[in-house]
Amino acid sequence: MSLQSLSNISSFAGMEFGIFKLKDGVSEIEMLKAADAADKNFLSKEDGFLGHAVLKGKDGLYVDLSFATTKEKAEEICGKWMNNKFTLQYIEFIEPGSIDMSFWEKIK
Repeated sequence: MSLQSLSNISSFAGMEFGIFKLKDGVSEIEMLKAADAADKNFLSKEDGFLGHAVLKGKDGLYVDLSFATTKEKAEEICGKWMNNKFTLQYIEFIEPGSIDMSFWEKIK
């Protein structure tokens, strides 16, 4: 994933930070394709959205990051995920119960 608007990233003041694991047998490549589709067809069209990234850690952990103009905007955008076919397709790759999601406000 890449940040949609690196020139505007300094204006971010809120973000969604979600740690998750993939379902057993799920392809990382397919999950990333679904994340790209969510970016292109939903996230990039949302007012206040600045960028999205998926990070890979150790022990099968991933992080989903969404940057927004405010913490409230990040929460608002994320609140729409369960009603969007592209984000629902992305969510299908995530192990139920593995997600630990939080929202953050930039203070410096």
